[in-house]
Amino acid sequence: MNNSLKTTAWTVMLISSLMIGLYALSFFLIDAINPDFKVKFAGSPFSAWGHIIGGGLCLSIGALQFHQGLRQKFPAFHRLIGKVYLICVLVGGIAGFLMAFGANGGPVAKFGFGMLAIVWLYSGAMAYASIRRRDIKQHQEWMIRNFSLTFGAVMLRIHLPLLQGGLGLSFEEAYPVVAWLAWVPNLIFAEWLLIIPAKNKPIGALSKEREINRKTLQQTR
Repeated sequence: MNNSLKTTAWTVMLISSLMIGLYALSFFLIDAINPDFKVKFAGSPFSAWGHIIGGGLCLSIGALQFHQGLRQKFPAFHRLIGKVYLICVLVGGIAGFLMAFGANGGPVAKFGFGMLAIVWLYSGAMAYASIRRRDIKQHQEWMIRNFSLTFGAVMLRIHLPLLQGGLGLSFEEAYPVVAWLAWVPNLIFAEWLLIIPAKNKPIGALSKEREINRKTLQQTR
């Protein structure tokens, strides 16, 4: 993937995740947003607050972690944002798992969202564990996987209207599908990004990447 394509992809990811993140964070502030959901969430306010605020913050700041220039020039900022992000994953993931038991769409949707919460928490824990042992490569890989799951909130809002408007499915029919479609392809794509390019990198490029990671690690100490 050339640099211009990478920049375009990152910009699209940043804008779309920021839009949905800010939408989520405004959920409890604007009465006109999803009044039916507000009634539903009133039964589990702590889980709702944790999931929406945690997930909203993850979306709002997560894409910044993947800008190589920001990581190299402002390592302290990168480290601070990373800590906030992983704390939000923990809060949002636990709350999301609890909310999955009451999700619309029956047992298929409940299981889909429950699994999303579990994998989201697990990948966040692995990202934290790898940076604690100073393994930057593993940390980057787990953060890519984790944010692909975070980005499921964006894909849900793309797939759901497509399933309803394009295929004519009702909300009850579409929601169990989107409970899996929103995040499983994202995770598969993340694995592809990690596996395929690595096979095609020349030895020199890999050595340069290791040197950049070494310098970044020294700056963050």
